[in-house]
Amino acid sequence: MPEAVLAPGARIECRSAEWLVRSLGRSSDGQQVVDVVGVSPFLREKEARFLVEVEQAAGSFKVLQPEDTELVADPSPLYRDSLLFIEAHLRRTVPTDAALVVGHLAAMDVMDFQLQPAAKALAMPRQRLLIADAVGLGKTLECGILCSELIRRGRGKRILVVTTKSMLVQFQKEFWTRFSIPLVRLDSVGIQRIREQIPTNQNPFHYYDKAIVSVDTLKNDREYRFYLDNANWDIIVIDECQNVAERARGAQKSQRAKLAERLATRSETLILLSATPHDGKAESFASLMNMLDATAIADPCHYTKDDIKDLYVRRFRKDVIADLRKTVKERESLDVECQASEKEERVFALLADLKLPDTDRKAKAGQLFRTTLAKSMLSSPMAALETVRNRLKRLRIGTTPAPFDIAALEPLEPLLDAIGAEDFSKYQRLLRLIRSDWSWMGKDPKDRLVIFTGRRESQRFLVEHLPGDLGLPKGAVVQLDGAMADVEQTKVVEQFAQEKEAVRILVATEVASEGLNLHYLSHRLVHFDIPWSLMTLQQRNGRIDRYGQPQQPQIRYLLTASRSEGMGDTEKILRVLIRKDDQAQKNIGDPSVFLRVFDPAAEETEIEKAVEAGDSSGLEARMDANAERYLKQTSDDALFNFDDLFGFEDGESTDADFAHGDSTTGNVIPDAAGPAVQRSQAFSLFASLWGYVERSLEAVSEQMERRNEKLDLKAFPAEERLELTPPQDLQRRYDRYPRELQPPRGQRLALSTDPEALQRALEQARRQDSARPELEYLWDLHPLVDWLADRGQISFPRHCAPVLQLGEGLEPGEVVMVLQGTIPNQKGVPVVQEWVAVRFLGSGLKVVEVLPFGAVAERLQLGRKTYANTNAPIPESLKQQRQVAVDAANAYLLDCRDRWSQRMEPELAAQRERLRRLRGRQEDQLQLAFATDQRPQQIKEKRRQAEQKAINARFEDHERFVGDVMTIEPAAYLKLVAVLHREA
Repeated sequence: MPEAVLAPGARIECRSAEWLVRSLGRSSDGQQVVDVVGVSPFLREKEARFLVEVEQAAGSFKVLQPEDTELVADPSPLYRDSLLFIEAHLRRTVPTDAALVVGHLAAMDVMDFQLQPAAKALAMPRQRLLIADAVGLGKTLECGILCSELIRRGRGKRILVVTTKSMLVQFQKEFWTRFSIPLVRLDSVGIQRIREQIPTNQNPFHYYDKAIVSVDTLKNDREYRFYLDNANWDIIVIDECQNVAERARGAQKSQRAKLAERLATRSETLILLSATPHDGKAESFASLMNMLDATAIADPCHYTKDDIKDLYVRRFRKDVIADLRKTVKERESLDVECQASEKEERVFALLADLKLPDTDRKAKAGQLFRTTLAKSMLSSPMAALETVRNRLKRLRIGTTPAPFDIAALEPLEPLLDAIGAEDFSKYQRLLRLIRSDWSWMGKDPKDRLVIFTGRRESQRFLVEHLPGDLGLPKGAVVQLDGAMADVEQTKVVEQFAQEKEAVRILVATEVASEGLNLHYLSHRLVHFDIPWSLMTLQQRNGRIDRYGQPQQPQIRYLLTASRSEGMGDTEKILRVLIRKDDQAQKNIGDPSVFLRVFDPAAEETEIEKAVEAGDSSGLEARMDANAERYLKQTSDDALFNFDDLFGFEDGESTDADFAHGDSTTGNVIPDAAGPAVQRSQAFSLFASLWGYVERSLEAVSEQMERRNEKLDLKAFPAEERLELTPPQDLQRRYDRYPRELQPPRGQRLALSTDPEALQRALEQARRQDSARPELEYLWDLHPLVDWLADRGQISFPRHCAPVLQLGEGLEPGEVVMVLQGTIPNQKGVPVVQEWVAVRFLGSGLKVVEVLPFGAVAERLQLGRKTYANTNAPIPESLKQQRQVAVDAANAYLLDCRDRWSQRMEPELAAQRERLRRLRGRQEDQLQLAFATDQRPQQIKEKRRQAEQKAINARFEDHERFVGDVMTIEPAAYLKLVAVLHREA
């Protein structure tokens, strides 16, 4: 047999020791890297990473050949160690198709629609996808499902998650408790801890394989930007990715956009998450698509759905309502009217007639200061007072005299200053809503309130007055705003989710409206002021009205009503916004279709224009006209029209610019009918994971007893739950995990295979003021299972295979040699993975049959039926049959290789043709761009050559990747795992 290629599961000799290959990869300079775990006694359980070419040059690297495998007896009762040895290798077998094998088994009440992003990504050559599902549908969970599938395939050892600072803890917890993915949290405290633990010149992203960090931390720290440029990951996740998109044409790239552009090149897998993935500009959305696939779009201003349809998944609540209604009840939304007090009416009367000639003559529509002031007054008199004082201060110190504006604004200051809590009508109505309408007393720790306000002064007022007026103790009312440090934001979010904490009311600004789960102990939300943006309104409501909410969400909108002429139109417009949000939720999905500007700030400007024009009916008519087409569409329609999607202004772009686009309408980019989600169950010798874990721990216990040690284990088989004090080698694994995820030293691990038991433990942790649930989810990706599989693979001495002498099941004299065969592609990823049983009848060298091992194992019921261990001697004839069995298995694998290559040939040709076509489009676009360039020829040509060079590099990289992924290595790696034999 020729020299075998490297593959996961291979045994190698390196530096005078034996190692088991866990995964393969490439260094930043393209060298092959192999991740291994020690097999030799003095290196057992030690992990290492070698550069293959360097070790080969030193003469210390060798792949062990299967025909040299020593056949050994298994002295364990009922061949337990042999079964665990085979099972451990089965568990290290990498799935080679796109079927889900673990993601749907995570600790969650999984819904079919949540599996579709993973299914779509796994069918792609490179897993690079935007998951753009609407607010509250579980994007973090969908991301976790995909990450867990990639980890199971050996492509998720190194993970980096980039998110907002308020989401760090929540994301970390979700990934650990539900998917057993331990992310090290690099907030300001975590970074300081790292700097104390590692040498100053060491890259922290090399020190931790899995990390989560705030986007603002990375963009503001030049040192960390340098570290990023010198690190690679298997998976990078960018949460709330709309924040890292490029903005309008010609605008300078933000630090966040530059960071994301840098990150996009540091990983093969890139997952973007956002409920609001575009801001209405083609270039902005194109920047996200280019992060995923730089070859897809030739012109960022003009492209079609067909160019990018494979790069995103987008569903709305209405599209998945049948699934969602199983766990989330229909929300109850009500307007709560507050009649303005007399003191407030005096302010509204002045505002109605307010003229600011010095300022207004320079202002555009939607930018009048009177509108800004009315908006702040509708939040609170305190916010309006702050606005007036700030404007007066600027006017008084400004270089341009503004005597008329100052004279108009000065009378407002004492009127606003005179409004106290008793005259603040909306605040008084809020108190009645809480105390009378809801009969809420703040006694039940599982019935907490979320109050949103867009103004910091309103927030400060509420935090100051609510405790006393509601009779709440100190700490019962807390605030969350963007000015708080990351650790402070984290603390508040944690407190709100902990049942034993004193907090009962969270008063939040818009920093809490993106991504945060506030539904665990709260189902009531109050909009103290109404945001002048439908997109913001939807984000706010999604904090409690989301997947996993066990109670009916109750949402209230506080609206101030005034007798003053002019303010009535403003109130009508706010009611329009509330109605449209409800309509979007029930039968449209995306609230941005109503205004078609696709950005919260731009929506606010549109509303401000309508307020200044006093045109509530015209605004609603325009919204209805924009939405009419969507009411006629179904979720399966390909709604995608770039004029609608990106909201081009008149004169900026027309349908003619999209001559190659779809003729259908729609801006919401709903995903077409999702791919059929295939699920498969990995073959196992054991009836259940619990059965495997139970037998493995039995073996561990015996091994420890032989060393005069005792395994501290308490098992509850009926509940499939266990309590375990980690042995030293398992504890070492936990020691590498974040401190907040580790069990306290000396405390037993508690594990269960029941997802519902974990959910109860999470609820118990919230009641007991614990950041970490006492119970961990026992499933395929848990570190205990991983540890047991590693131990199982080294159950026998170096380069050995056990012989199971069976007294029944096989024909007399029958020999079955069990081999694991792997052929990777040129990226080192297994694409052919076969378990082969080579049958002999008697001691001769004639192969009777080569068949899948699964068929033999099923016939014998290996692992489920007990076979007595006779401790019979190993026949010499088996040693002669090894080479023949290896040759037969090798021929079987090469036949699989040829079939795989034949299947890939048309796909590879199609991919190359696609890249050729896309390259031509980008080069054509380059020529068009420079044909109209008026700069001097020398400068223009230099720039053109640079951009042509970038195109060449871009497509050469993609062509190389596609070739490597779809080209199989010529030779197979084979491992003789076990021999089954029955005496003649």
